Amino acid sequence: MSHILALDQGTTSSRAIVFDGSATICAIAQREFRQIFPQPGWVEHDGLEIWATQVGVAAEALTRAGISPREVMAIGITNQRETTLLWDRHSGEPLYNAIVWQDRRTAALCDRLKTEGLEPLFRQKTGLVLDAYFSGTKLAWLLDNIPGARDRAEAGELAFGTVDTWLAWNLSGGRLHISDASNASRTLLFNITTLDWDDELLAILGIPRVVLPQLVDSSAVYGETAGDLFAAAIPIAGMAGDQQAALFGQACGTAGMAKNTYGTGCFLLMHCGERPVPSQHNLLTTVAWQLAGRADYALEGSVFVAGAAVQWLRDGLGIIRSSNEVEALAASVPDSGEVCLVPAFTGLGAPHWDPYARGTIVGITRGTTAAHIARATLESIAFQSADLLTAMEADAGITLSELRVDGGATANALLMQFQADLLGVPVVRPRVSETTALGAAYLAGLAVGLWRDRQEIAGHWQADRVFSPTMGRAQAAELRGRWERAVERSRAWVAP
Repeated sequence: MSHILALDQGTTSSRAIVFDGSATICAIAQREFRQIFPQPGWVEHDGLEIWATQVGVAAEALTRAGISPREVMAIGITNQRETTLLWDRHSGEPLYNAIVWQDRRTAALCDRLKTEGLEPLFRQKTGLVLDAYFSGTKLAWLLDNIPGARDRAEAGELAFGTVDTWLAWNLSGGRLHISDASNASRTLLFNITTLDWDDELLAILGIPRVVLPQLVDSSAVYGETAGDLFAAAIPIAGMAGDQQAALFGQACGTAGMAKNTYGTGCFLLMHCGERPVPSQHNLLTTVAWQLAGRADYALEGSVFVAGAAVQWLRDGLGIIRSSNEVEALAASVPDSGEVCLVPAFTGLGAPHWDPYARGTIVGITRGTTAAHIARATLESIAFQSADLLTAMEADAGITLSELRVDGGATANALLMQFQADLLGVPVVRPRVSETTALGAAYLAGLAVGLWRDRQEIAGHWQADRVFSPTMGRAQAAELRGRWERAVERSRAWVAP
């Protein structure tokens, strides 16, 4: 019994990974599921399909690893974070599709709350901006728009949960209705200082407390899987939102350590210690994890368009046939030829927060080629991440010593080197790239004694490659100055 089963439930697919006691991957299984778009700006998932794909890949991963359920010490859960479900406590049937974190249907409610002057209160208590991204307004919408839902919720007949809660409920056959602090801190309902649901915020949004899950540590034995799921009852013992799990999987356990995940967008988290750090730069203050009743905190910033910009080169411009061609094309020129591309296709996120910005290319001359545009596109990912890190360092009063990275785009050596050059610190790619699932496995393994403590876990972390800065600081400053001028030209392009 020296294996951990990590369930990694994402926005487009459900995955399961089996790790052994040395944190080595034994098997992976993955299955995509439907994306549902009922109206413009609405995004939904079928909760039952989420569960079916997740339990299916769990069984498949065990088979591929060649182990029986009796050889699994524990299950760890990590998940897309703000996606919201509401279900019947007796039947386990969802009352409506899951409302996905990308869904914008509650933007008007958020605007009304801002007009009422409530954003500072939400910001102070939750560490979040008042936005439709988070779960609280989605739950309010469900209670207000499903006939009879509010009365049933107040009568204790319904259960709310984000995806972590939904999986724990189904894994346990309905015995566990729980959420950990990292996921709860993404709801607009959770006070990150008291580490409890906040009655004042619940009253503002009209959420009955009885519908909410019990709050638990990110690492603890919560219960066991239901008898009919696997051939053995497996302890359910770890839980964290995907980005926080990646921070844990990257062994960023002390203040000032940071990780950046390079995917369709980028998610950058910096560990800030045992006290929440309020942001002056519109970053999010979030719970990283909670162990033995004590929380660690992080600052978080998001780049909306990272890998998606490379997809645009492929699908929109047609200058590459596949995304993995971009590095060779970009490397065929020594620099971007002073071209800057700002991929504000859906506005700018932190630290700018300008929904009216739009994509911009500046510095084009007759000598500009597709290679220059490809290089400027890759550089834009690094520039946006550098903006976030500068804001984080200012908020936290901490100077970064290295950046640990994960995600598909970390395979692009040109991008990683340019990121190191801009930051002036090493960029470190780990040997195990599945850091989100690994973080969930570590949290579960800690709870059942597979690993003694966080120091032992940190000892498992190994670098695959270190990208050390080679660019002079004056040149990096000049490039960042040009980028800032390009960003200014992209801002407020469309009318509110």
